[in-house]
Amino acid sequence: MAPEELTLEQTREADNTGVMAVADAHRFDEAALADWMTKHVEGYAGPVEVRQFKGGQSNPTYQLVTPRKNYVLRRKPPGKLLPSAHAVDREFKVISALFPTGFPVPKPFGLCEDDGVIGTAFYVMDMVEGRVLWDQSLPDYAPAERHALHMAAVRTLAALHNTDYRAVGLEDFGRPGNYMMRQINRWTKQYKASETQHLDTMESLIDWLPKSAPADDETAIVHADYRLDNMVMHPTEPRVVAVLDWELSTLGNPLADFTYVLMQWVNGTISTIPDLKAHGIPTMEEYIAEYCALTGRSEIADLNWFFAYNAFRLAGICQGIVGRIRDGTAKSSQASAMEERVPLLAQSAWEFARKAGA
Repeated sequence: MAPEELTLEQTREADNTGVMAVADAHRFDEAALADWMTKHVEGYAGPVEVRQFKGGQSNPTYQLVTPRKNYVLRRKPPGKLLPSAHAVDREFKVISALFPTGFPVPKPFGLCEDDGVIGTAFYVMDMVEGRVLWDQSLPDYAPAERHALHMAAVRTLAALHNTDYRAVGLEDFGRPGNYMMRQINRWTKQYKASETQHLDTMESLIDWLPKSAPADDETAIVHADYRLDNMVMHPTEPRVVAVLDWELSTLGNPLADFTYVLMQWVNGTISTIPDLKAHGIPTMEEYIAEYCALTGRSEIADLNWFFAYNAFRLAGICQGIVGRIRDGTAKSSQASAMEERVPLLAQSAWEFARKAGA
C-alpha cells in the first residue's frame, strides 16, 4: 500500500466511525419501526431514538437507542440496486444460525421483509460494545498486543471454517463446490455492469482466471470480507466478541476467505511494515501456520493464484462502488479514490497471475 493510501485508510476511519443524524436519503418512518419492534422484538420497550452510523455505505446501518438497551438496524438502501446485492435477509440468516453455537456474532432479534414498514427490508440485532480496529497495523498498541489481536482474528476465522454448516441449518445457504468459478463469474458481471473505463489487465484476468482455477472441492461458511474493521474486539482483551458485515457470506471455499485476509501482508497496510517481528504483528508464514494447525492442513497451495483472484475481486468490488456512486445509490467522499484503486488492483492481480504462470 502506498503512503497516499495510508491517508485514505485514515480517511475511511474518520468517515466510518461513530454516529450522526440520519441522512435525508436514508430517513424512514420511525413510528412504523417502533410499532414493528413492539410486535417482533422480544423485550423491546420504547421510546426509540434513531441515529445513523457513519459507515454502512453498502447497507445503511442505524443505532437504535432505547431506555433499556441499544440495538443495530441494517437495511437495504433505497433506489436502483445490483442483482443479488444488499441481501440483508442472508445476513440475518447466517448470524441467526451462528449465534446459538457461541460463535461471536451479535444476537439477532428480527427480520422484516415487508418494504411497507420503513421502505426496504431490514433486520435488527444487538449492539455489541467493544473496539473496532480500523488500521490493520495497530499503531496505538504495543507489539505483544498487536500479535495477540491478529492471532485472535485468525483463530476466529478458523472456528468459522470449522463450523459444520449442515449442523447449523445452512445447507441451503449456497451451492457446495465450484465456488471459485461462480465467484469469478459474479465479480466479472459486477465489474462489467459498473465499468467506467477499459482496462486490458482486467480483460486478461477475466480470460485467465477461469482457465487456471485450482481444485475447488472444499465447502465451508465463508464471510468473504473478513478483516479487523469488520469485527468488534473485547474492550480490554484480545478476543473477538462480534464478527460484523455478513453481506457477502455464503457457502464457499475457505481458502478464498483465508487468502483474502493475507492480502494485507502482500499489498495492504501490513506489507509496508519493515520488521514485523519487532512491530509485533505475526508474519504471513506464522499466520498461515496457525490457520493450518487449527483447520488440519499441511500447507496452503496456489497462493499466487489466490492473490490474483483476490486482487481481481477487490477491483470488482471497488468498481461496483464507483458504479453505485455513478447511479446515485451511494455517496462517498472516497469516490475518486475508489476509481483510482481499480487499475492499481487490476495491475497487482495481473502481476500475481504472471507469478502463477499466466
